[in-house]
Amino acid sequence: MKEEGIDVMLQAEVLNVTGRSGAGVTLQVRSGTTERTIGASDILVAAGRTPNTDRLDAARAGVELDSRGFIRVNETLQTSAADVWAMGDCAGSPQFTHVGYDDFRIVLSHLAGGNRTTRGRLIPYCLFTDPELAHVGMSESDAKARNVPCRIARLPMSAVPRMRTLSQTRGFMKALIGADDRILGFTAFAAEASESMAVVQTAMLGGLPYTVLRDAIFTHPTAAEGLIFLFARTPTH
Repeated sequence: MKEEGIDVMLQAEVLNVTGRSGAGVTLQVRSGTTERTIGASDILVAAGRTPNTDRLDAARAGVELDSRGFIRVNETLQTSAADVWAMGDCAGSPQFTHVGYDDFRIVLSHLAGGNRTTRGRLIPYCLFTDPELAHVGMSESDAKARNVPCRIARLPMSAVPRMRTLSQTRGFMKALIGADDRILGFTAFAAEASESMAVVQTAMLGGLPYTVLRDAIFTHPTAAEGLIFLFARTPTH
């Protein structure tokens, strides 16, 4: 972001805003003990999403809502009302299109006599910036918070041949490896990060040890080939 001329302020508090977005705004901001004034043309407020359940009269149908207004569901996405399911954002699922589609598959499964659930879903995400930011599974912070022993493999994208052919060597890949050699999580901030993540996610779904990817033969030069070099850097202990 700094290379793109973007100044990132962490743990900052907006004290005051004057002006009109689109015509010109001035922000008074405090970060730590320092206050500064920022002038800009536009301001974007990202406050998240709320469900439109206030329009449904859900209580009349016996459908319970949680404290945030999302429809309360169990692991099969059934609501508190008989024969009523909810899926997607309104059910409090992670707010991604691919999760909404999997919710649909769960509900369809039960309507057809199946037994799919949301239990243990491995949900990836990707921020399609330039470069992409992709993640699946456990993060390093998650592992520390849960006291999960793991080893960490890191690789700069400049070490991946595909990135050199694309002249996009910014970024990195990082993987968390459990005590049993299975992959606990993966993060990539790089061009084509989403494609590399899909390969790792497949290995995680299959419960494969990281050595399978380390010793695989991937086409040269592809983004997936970089996984060979990443997992070759996994500490042995």
